[in-house]
Amino acid sequence: MSVLFTSISEGNPVKPGDAEALIQPFGLTIDPKESSDFQTLLAAVHDCAEDVAALPDYQPVSDTAKYPRENVRRCGEEEQAFGQAWSHKFLIRGNPQGGVMAGKSVSLKDVIAVAGVPQLLGSDITPAWTPSTDATVVTRLLDAGANIHGTSTCENYCHSTSSYTSAQGTVENPHATGYSAGGSTSGGAALVSAGLVDVTIGGDQGGSIRVPAALCGCVGLKPTHGRVPYTGISSGDALVDHAGPLARTTREVAACLDAISGYDGIDDRSLASPKPGSTKFAATIEETSGRLDGLKIGILKEGFEHSAVDTNVRESVSIAARKFEDLGAIVEEVSLPDHLHGPALWTILSRIAGAQTLLGHNTGRRGLCMTEAEQSRLPWTDEGFQRAFPSTKNVIINGLYLMSRFPNIYGKTVNIGRQVSDKYQDLFEKYDALVMPTTPVVAPKNGKRGLPLESLKPSMGLTINTAIFNVTGHPAMSIPIGFAPAKDDEQVMLPVGMQIVGGLWQEEKILQVGHAWETNFDWKKVHHSAIKNQRIKRVCR
Repeated sequence: MSVLFTSISEGNPVKPGDAEALIQPFGLTIDPKESSDFQTLLAAVHDCAEDVAALPDYQPVSDTAKYPRENVRRCGEEEQAFGQAWSHKFLIRGNPQGGVMAGKSVSLKDVIAVAGVPQLLGSDITPAWTPSTDATVVTRLLDAGANIHGTSTCENYCHSTSSYTSAQGTVENPHATGYSAGGSTSGGAALVSAGLVDVTIGGDQGGSIRVPAALCGCVGLKPTHGRVPYTGISSGDALVDHAGPLARTTREVAACLDAISGYDGIDDRSLASPKPGSTKFAATIEETSGRLDGLKIGILKEGFEHSAVDTNVRESVSIAARKFEDLGAIVEEVSLPDHLHGPALWTILSRIAGAQTLLGHNTGRRGLCMTEAEQSRLPWTDEGFQRAFPSTKNVIINGLYLMSRFPNIYGKTVNIGRQVSDKYQDLFEKYDALVMPTTPVVAPKNGKRGLPLESLKPSMGLTINTAIFNVTGHPAMSIPIGFAPAKDDEQVMLPVGMQIVGGLWQEEKILQVGHAWETNFDWKKVHHSAIKNQRIKRVCR
């Protein structure tokens, strides 16, 4: 401490009254006899901060000589797809020696750092920032032989499961213009669904991989929390952050997971993940016969009976789930009432941690801190706040309110989330997988920016079955299982997603279950008319 006293610099900006001003908003005061000492201590910590700020940052060094970035450009209208699905286009050629992703074309959600490529985060609150390093998943994809073709549009600060909130423009559903592609991995899901890329890497804090996968007719996997390092990806809350693949088949998803998973020596979220390159998800499901003999699959009652679940979606997923019996599985209805706590638990965690992240107050993690992004965004100005989409404004307002009025609510929510996770784990002692609708409805109409409630309404309720697994950390995958009519037009047929959930670190089982279903049944031929015919047959019996 004496070193701090003697090292206070001349011209230090800390003045009498500064310490008092800092704590005054909290209703706290400083005894006048102590004021001078706290000014000295505050001046000392200021000098510490100045010393650290003057040091060079420590970022991983990307091998841009081995993997050069070719023709980086912001996409003009002539290069766009499905409205504004692309953010930036470029080409990074993967390892010519190949690997599990050899020759696969990939896009990256525009929250994943690529050295030398501007990142927009779906926002115009601040100018684009340009990372100086690659995210871990980027390096691993290239090493595995993938070719990265660009970054794809994400929703505004990833705060929406709709696809019209990005400041860069709306992403259209590939199956019907005017309808949502889901979010926040909106652009990537559209590109994959249309076959413009083989795989996209998304981020999922409440359903942002699985919701767009369901609405666009893709396979989307949110792995076990920590299986894929989050290094170099913009964070919402370290407890609910997940990164994972979207593709058109479970085989492609499995191969991508083989490539990108495993602890990277940086992200403390992935400490428990197996050694990189040690998994064989793709090889394992390729060796299966397409049968599920002896597996037990639970149909989660609460996932179907929520009032928000559309009748056509409920029936489509129910019939699809019963098809597992044709493959030799035992299928039973199960109940876990705590599943219904999911939206509330997720809301508390995401609002408090989200506000702290946005305001630059998140602490307590070991990993790569995105200091360049923070510098571009902070401090907030009212001008920037006014340009923010209502969902981002709402995160800050909600988070500050919860922290001020419910000071212990975050910790209690974490505890209850762990309790719900334990209850799911108990179920997975008896069942190999649980199934339910991914989203309660097929793709809704795209909304528009207006007053807050009007802007947020199209996203409300879409994560009633997905967000809980961000809280518990369980792996969850959406696969397409057919089509059902749009709510506003029965002539418009849109994909239906079935969510398959497994025990912690049991991705192999849910990939096996999903692979068996898609191998034996063609989801593109399952239309609502077929669902109606099966319903009539059941009634006639």
